[in-house]
Amino acid sequence: MLRYLALLAALSVGAWIAFIDAMVPESQPAGARSVEFSAERAFADVKLMASRPHPIGSAANAQVRDALVRRMTELGLSPQVRPGVGVLQRPAYPDLIVAGPVENVVGVLPGRDRTKPALAIMSHYDSVPGSPGAADDIMGVAASLETVRAIKARGVPARDVMLIVTDGEEAGLLGANHFFQRDPLAKRVGLVLNLEARGSAGRVNMFQTSKQNGELIDLFQRTAIRPASSSLSVMIYERMPNDTDMTESLAVGVPGMNYAIIGRQFDYHSATSTPANLERGSLQDMGTQLLAAAAETAFAAELPGKSASPIYSNLFGDVLIAYPVWVGWVLLVVIAALLTFAVRWARHAGAFPATDVLRGMGALMFGALGAVALLQFARLLTGAEFGFVEQRFLLAQVTPWEWAIMLLSLAFLMLAAGELARGRRWIAALPVALGLGCSAFGGFDMIGAVTGVLAGLVGVFVYSRPTSRPGAWAGVLLLGLMLSVVVQAAFPEASYVLVWPLLVGALGAAATSLGAQRGAVATALLAAMAAVTLGWVGGIAHFTFEAMDLMPLFGLQIITAGFVLWPLAQPDEGAERGVIVGTMLLAGGLALTVVVRTEEPWSARYPQASYVGYLVDQDTGRAWRFARRSDETDWSRQVLAAEDGEAPLLKHWSWRSAQRAAPAPPVAEPSPQVSLTKRADGTVRLAVVPPPGARTLTLQLRARTAAEAVTLAGVPINLALPAGKWVTVAWQAPGKAPDLVIRPSGRGRLDVRYNALLERWPQGVAPLPPRPADVMAWDTSDSTFVTGTRAFTW
Repeated sequence: MLRYLALLAALSVGAWIAFIDAMVPESQPAGARSVEFSAERAFADVKLMASRPHPIGSAANAQVRDALVRRMTELGLSPQVRPGVGVLQRPAYPDLIVAGPVENVVGVLPGRDRTKPALAIMSHYDSVPGSPGAADDIMGVAASLETVRAIKARGVPARDVMLIVTDGEEAGLLGANHFFQRDPLAKRVGLVLNLEARGSAGRVNMFQTSKQNGELIDLFQRTAIRPASSSLSVMIYERMPNDTDMTESLAVGVPGMNYAIIGRQFDYHSATSTPANLERGSLQDMGTQLLAAAAETAFAAELPGKSASPIYSNLFGDVLIAYPVWVGWVLLVVIAALLTFAVRWARHAGAFPATDVLRGMGALMFGALGAVALLQFARLLTGAEFGFVEQRFLLAQVTPWEWAIMLLSLAFLMLAAGELARGRRWIAALPVALGLGCSAFGGFDMIGAVTGVLAGLVGVFVYSRPTSRPGAWAGVLLLGLMLSVVVQAAFPEASYVLVWPLLVGALGAAATSLGAQRGAVATALLAAMAAVTLGWVGGIAHFTFEAMDLMPLFGLQIITAGFVLWPLAQPDEGAERGVIVGTMLLAGGLALTVVVRTEEPWSARYPQASYVGYLVDQDTGRAWRFARRSDETDWSRQVLAAEDGEAPLLKHWSWRSAQRAAPAPPVAEPSPQVSLTKRADGTVRLAVVPPPGARTLTLQLRARTAAEAVTLAGVPINLALPAGKWVTVAWQAPGKAPDLVIRPSGRGRLDVRYNALLERWPQGVAPLPPRPADVMAWDTSDSTFVTGTRAFTW
């Protein structure tokens, strides 16, 4: 009973620690000291600039730009609007180029020595269509302005502090591309601190750095207040396809650190990203972290240089642990020594046979694999499809869904450990049933089937007879040591995730002779160590939950929790109550999952996303009103039925996939003017003038003989036009469209498709009905798309 109570205490206290650690700081009032960051002062700028959507090239974006210039002028930064053309090309997408005119706003707080490399604080002021962008990224703009004000209040910095507020980030990092590739001011920048957001709440995470970040992490370790960062997050982000403006600064070798919030992702790129829905504490956290690093570097004699990247992560409070890679190997040697001592002492006392170690290793594998199968089953049970828009059903119920994941994860670990005391093979069938059951929700599910069947195969061996607690825990820790060695060798940046909880487990094993001691002191020690470790592991699990909708990632948290929970979760051999806690957690997690599935989450605060549009094909003279396949709102069905037509799935070359579309009366819209002229040097010039009112213009080009586009709007590019293959050029702003200079390899033909977006509903068709409060427009919804083709020869 004592271990049973200790287990419940460890689970409860661990959850409480994780919850407390995830809390944001209080927003500081407008009357806070002038040298400190105040979220209330910064929030005035959020309200000023995030009143409505303001994508690149819109009139609203120009108003935000002007407001930004006024605020920088008030701060004495002598702002400049620095226009240019940004171009996005990525090797992963060789048949796509995104470009557009931008208007970056740059201001400078002069330092004592203006020849020193400048500290740059970077954010972007444009939003995506349909979103006011209060978090992404007006929060970053406001935090930058307030930070520079606080630095100025502390005196004259040692170097210039440059405020770079880019345009066109959402369209493809266009402002940052122009600044770092073609603006001469970029050569003065020595360090970049970039601000971003992928939600509207939560702690700020410093998730990306430049290479060889040893001195940057030393700076972060010395200055950050309640830091949230790790070498693992940096490693993962480097391998992801995601981009921020700092991608462009890193491309030219400028070091930097990247900060963002990712909580409450329902508001990301959403109409609900309003000032009212922005968490003030997150703004305070963003500013506090930024000011700590910015003030230190602004007044420092030298900026951080390059040195070997350490293994590092935040612990609790202001503690961030960082050490060289070789120290990770030392920790593994210490863990091996502690484990050897604990096992030899327990074996000397006759505590367990050697075969129990193998069963313990298998039991932890069974718990992790089975938990993934269970979580995958629960994820599919919610009924939500995978994908950012499709996932919004879960994002609207983020708290109960996260609790369900936590309860189910721990449930299977508790069942794996509890049933080991009795050794009944029936439990091996549970993950198999769950894993194969994942395919009952529509189509074969690889994740569920593989993890469920593997867990079942392991379980048949593990649960063939009862296993002693000391032997099982030794196996759990030995498996952890083996995994840690592999990770330390292959991915040292990630090794701390295993090594730190394993070290705690090994210390507990040595102190209690592998859990064989039954006294209150030993049990209390194990419970305390488990609670603290679970609180830290829970923080990683919370970050994982916010960052990615991928159930297998939680298997790692199950393994690390097992290092410290096992001696409390596994009862004495033959005990009946071993599975009680696991059964209770399983029931609670499944009940929450059912609630999430059956609950109608949509409200004025969490409205359902809808996307409709009107497309006219000027080649065929046909038109459609359409809705995205993922749009299941009654409002969109009403739009499609406005002209009493059927709305089957339809394919059109301008859509990536088939959409639900109903015939509509064709409306005469002006066409873009497209021309091709030959030049004296053998190249040809493709000139396009968008129709009046078009905010974006997308061109698809197909050369019948191979060619190469060499400049776009005067900017050198290298865009191959393979013979017979469509290549896309997406121009992201109104007004003068791009002049594309092409170098053909010989005589041939060029086919041109155009798709002009006009952010309005056309006249002459049934108007859009009013949306109910629980339905919102998404992205460029309610727009008119004018499509057609042209053909030229050279």
